[in-house]
Amino acid sequence: MPLGPDSTEQLARARGDLRMGVPVIVGPLLVLAAETLTPARLTALRDMAGAAVLAITARRAETLRARPYDGDIARLRLPADVGPDWVRAVAEPADDLDTPMLGPFVSERGGDAAAHRAAIGLAKAARLLPAVLALELADPARFAAENGLTYLPLPEVQAALAAATVLSQVVSARVPLAVSQAGRVHVFRPADGSEEHYAVEIGAPSRKAPVLTRLHSACFTGDLMGSLKCDCGAQLTAALAQMGAEGAGVLLYLNQEGRGIGLANKMRAYSLQDQGFDTVEANHRLGFEDDERDFAIGAAILREMGFSAVRLMTNNPAKIDMMRANGIEVTERVPLKVGHTAQNAGYLATKAAKSGHLL
Repeated sequence: MPLGPDSTEQLARARGDLRMGVPVIVGPLLVLAAETLTPARLTALRDMAGAAVLAITARRAETLRARPYDGDIARLRLPADVGPDWVRAVAEPADDLDTPMLGPFVSERGGDAAAHRAAIGLAKAARLLPAVLALELADPARFAAENGLTYLPLPEVQAALAAATVLSQVVSARVPLAVSQAGRVHVFRPADGSEEHYAVEIGAPSRKAPVLTRLHSACFTGDLMGSLKCDCGAQLTAALAQMGAEGAGVLLYLNQEGRGIGLANKMRAYSLQDQGFDTVEANHRLGFEDDERDFAIGAAILREMGFSAVRLMTNNPAKIDMMRANGIEVTERVPLKVGHTAQNAGYLATKAAKSGHLL
């Protein structure tokens, strides 16, 4: 039916469902996000035929000393006598040090874990903890129709999670800025219904020469609140100031808070840092990789705006590699060493030692 949702729109609907605690169907699996699980839905799941598993990433499994037989994920058998609090405790590391004996865990081995992997990817895309309850269904399409649930064929989910983000410019308008009266803000909207991203154009930069560019990920705490735990706000201010001084530049402001894990998970990571873990260790305990961002989005925006070469303001070599891999020439790395505080000294040292930042 022409008015019905296509596969991309179904995927966006599924992200919203998981955030609200509504189950979705991923391939042959009934999937519920561990973070938003309710007692009633867990009871309903137990009443169904089959054995549910709790799928987590290998990063989280390492913390829990569970065996990730599937390589990058682990499928943990769900004990018969546990409730939503146990499920959330396995997914959420806040109380790991207080309640270290959640196991022993029994991991499934053998069989196809592709749908479980895709379901975890969907939870990440929804900015939830990367842990899902999953139960295999005999007739998933029929079950979805009978229960009004979003049904996602596995190949479509896998393709969507692997595909490059498709962006379109919604609008641009002149915005006089403190660093330049000739400022213009461009708003780009992804086709998959995820967060919008912005490009701030300073002056009238030539499309025929490398443009001074900052690829900046949104940081609510640093950019807006003046947090001393990171150097993000200082980098944003310094980048705009240099563009203003040179009379031209492009600031790419990508809504990928907390290295792509979302603000809620970033605050979880901050809580873990208060327990003594560094920023990389905190991400791993949550079940995420060091950095979950997609810098290819920045390259796509530059191409859409007509730029092919940049002087990139960054301390992160990964950004340079990603720009080049996506067809944007990086003619110069412009260091951005600002915002060092007593409160973020350990954070910056970890970024240099574990993430390769040039600090």
